[in-house]
Amino acid sequence: MEKTLSSFKGLKNFEKSSELAEVKVSYRQNLKNIVKISNPKDSFNILFHLFDFNTIEFREEFFLLLLNRANFCLGWFKLSSGGTSGTVVDVKIIFMLALLTNASNIILCHNHPSQNIRPSEADIVMTNQIKDAGQLLGITVLDHLIIASDGSYFAFTTGGLL
Repeated sequence: MEKTLSSFKGLKNFEKSSELAEVKVSYRQNLKNIVKISNPKDSFNILFHLFDFNTIEFREEFFLLLLNRANFCLGWFKLSSGGTSGTVVDVKIIFMLALLTNASNIILCHNHPSQNIRPSEADIVMTNQIKDAGQLLGITVLDHLIIASDGSYFAFTTGGLL
């Protein structure tokens, strides 16, 4: 049965209704170990160690770094874990996380189990879609790194793709 606001008896009942989902937002920044990202190597040094080295050569994973306006790292999030040839990335989740942490900039990163660090056409299209979505919200995609288990990586910025 669909309810309208007029079917509730006053604002007090509306605020405490068990029929409505309460939204809570919480975020606490750890200022003791804050790291500034100045170049792709800085990003790589954080992101490379987040991957599971027991599965990096057969499972693709996708991570997100969240940064403030001065490019200090607010935190990271593992967006997805997939199979040998891909993983699903939900753009809504990327920007939900960015908005909830008040991030001004983000860095994308995933691995290629094949060890070929060149971006695929799908990687390029997805990066551009995320970049375009971020522009609407004032959130900049600073870079997208593709890494391999041997420590090699490709950065979209230095590769001229971003």
